[in-house]
Amino acid sequence: MRIEATLRALSDLTRLRIMRLLAHMELAVGELAQVLGQSQPRVSRHVRILCDAGLAERRKEGSWVFLRNAIGEGLAPPLGDAAARLLAIAEDEDSTFAARCAEDRRHLAAIRAERSTKADAWFSRHAEEWDTLRLLHCPDEPVEAALAQALGVSTDKITLGNLLDVGTGTGRIAELFAAHASHVTALDRSPEMLQVARARLQKFPAGLVDLVQGDFSALPFADGTFDTVLFHQVLHYALDPGAVLAEAARITAPGGTLALVDFAAHDREELRERHAHARLGFSDEQMLSLLSDAGFDSRPAIALSGTPLTVKIWTAGRNAANSTKPQIAASRSGARS
Repeated sequence: MRIEATLRALSDLTRLRIMRLLAHMELAVGELAQVLGQSQPRVSRHVRILCDAGLAERRKEGSWVFLRNAIGEGLAPPLGDAAARLLAIAEDEDSTFAARCAEDRRHLAAIRAERSTKADAWFSRHAEEWDTLRLLHCPDEPVEAALAQALGVSTDKITLGNLLDVGTGTGRIAELFAAHASHVTALDRSPEMLQVARARLQKFPAGLVDLVQGDFSALPFADGTFDTVLFHQVLHYALDPGAVLAEAARITAPGGTLALVDFAAHDREELRERHAHARLGFSDEQMLSLLSDAGFDSRPAIALSGTPLTVKIWTAGRNAANSTKPQIAASRSGARS
């Protein structure tokens, strides 16, 4: 960061307001325009100046562009930390600026409420198919409790490190484990599902949770990025589960943990047509072979019986000795739960 670019970017009231909003949550450019009461092209120009100065960052999610805060403790060099403190002090000391920021936050609350309303409406339209599938296996609560136990989560301590929730769907699993992670990345292929997850996860502090659109066959992350990787009712969508797990191994740090929640092998063919399942569950032998080939050391599996489907939880550690990067086959399947 350069001091002249930083001060120039902070020399405009609209940009100051944007930075204070981003201190609370990630926002789309269109949402910023709505809060600020300005045209989207005008807000986009302000956004470009902030990003060029390194004060904010853009992130594309489908056809939307989201803006996130890039300064503050642990996010930027000392100059960025100082800029964040200056903005906080300005709101404390300047009553006029504080009043404007408070009004912006009231508009922001309306944005959050609108997100929740849209998410509820989307889920209501799809509730029947979700409920039908849930009737086939044990309730979610015992599965979630067993998953927490398998991951060694029993307190509010940070035990999961940098966590990736692949196929986050409604964001439930990311929500469940956010308190136990230093950072959570919730990934899904579907923009509609990400909107549902965003409404659920917006209660967490800005910077704790990132939502990313992407496919589990080509994860958009560097090698060894994550300490814990979760697949909750996702792998049965994969046409090539071996390739998906090899990709998961690539982005898991040596010694990191992979957890898979999915169905034991079954014969419910209607799930292929009604719910787009590419795989009718997995046997223990099949899963152990997939995990070993991908570079994971398997741990004892957990079974939770239902009628007629049994849910299995497989966990494994990333084999630090396996430095080979398997070839990732292309997959047309999506990442969602």
